Amino acid sequence: MKRKTALVAGANGIIGRNLVEHLRADGGWDVLGLSRRSGLAVDLLDPADTRAKVGALTGVTHLFYAAYQDRPTWAELVPPNLAMLTNLVEALDPAALEHVSLMQGYKVYGAHLGPFKTPARETDAGHMPPEFNVDQQQFLERRAGSWTWSAIRPSVVGGTALGNPMNLALAIAVYASISKELGVPLRFPGKPGAYDSLLEMTDAGLLASATVWAADRQGPFNIANGDLFRWRELWPKLAAYFGLETAPPLQMSLVDVMADKAPLWTSMAARHGLSPSYEQVSTSWAFADFVFGWDYDVFADTSKSRRAGFHEYVETEQMFYRLFDEFRKARVIP
Repeated sequence: MKRKTALVAGANGIIGRNLVEHLRADGGWDVLGLSRRSGLAVDLLDPADTRAKVGALTGVTHLFYAAYQDRPTWAELVPPNLAMLTNLVEALDPAALEHVSLMQGYKVYGAHLGPFKTPARETDAGHMPPEFNVDQQQFLERRAGSWTWSAIRPSVVGGTALGNPMNLALAIAVYASISKELGVPLRFPGKPGAYDSLLEMTDAGLLASATVWAADRQGPFNIANGDLFRWRELWPKLAAYFGLETAPPLQMSLVDVMADKAPLWTSMAARHGLSPSYEQVSTSWAFADFVFGWDYDVFADTSKSRRAGFHEYVETEQMFYRLFDEFRKARVIP
């Protein structure tokens, strides 16, 4: 069987790292990683730097794109994120390239804007721009010729990567650890309506498997664990994992209440032998506030991928326990 060469953009993120591990374990792949922090360091915003470094990579058959640049507003997100994808695709050898996989999300459906149609389907109508996910997909649709493309749309991703601005599991684990240290119950900090909304998540390992599965298919695919939950039911179970009681939800900004917790965490780290600094474990407070503010249902229909042959399933409650166990094993939390 012909070996394939995968280029993973955003290889150190919560999505990219699991994808690299999955490809290497899968066999049949040579794997190259692009990252601002390690691996092959490329400034994807610089067309010349991208051409010089990526153009030297011969034989790349599959591009898995999970890179992301944050900006203060939705409109400001479009230029850098579209430019990075464009520069990277244009730098690759079109004679070797077979497939481009684009990592998206439910922002395509307007999930970040407010209540939207659920379950969301890949055929749903778009919404008023700006939306960089849509611009990126439209670029691939225009540019594709000899190669195919897929767009993977996960829900909130559960994984263990540190330093990631969108790691909900880590935010919950650190919030619970600090609550236990202070002797207070684990209160749900989101909007009152969010406690009862229907949600879903996507395990990073399942997402990696689905992304590779879709690498010889065309078009967008919603990918999620396969179950729905409400925080009202799940939150007390997560608290019990940490040996904590719960109390009635109390809306508060984790960005605000966690702003003074670095000295406390430093003390906890010294006493429990924890390895990461507070800076490394406190990157996702804003994202947690965002997710806990969803006082409306957030879930999609995954039947398209299942009809096409992807049938993996992860129970979300057990996913959280596994991730918390991994954090403990790695001495990230007590």
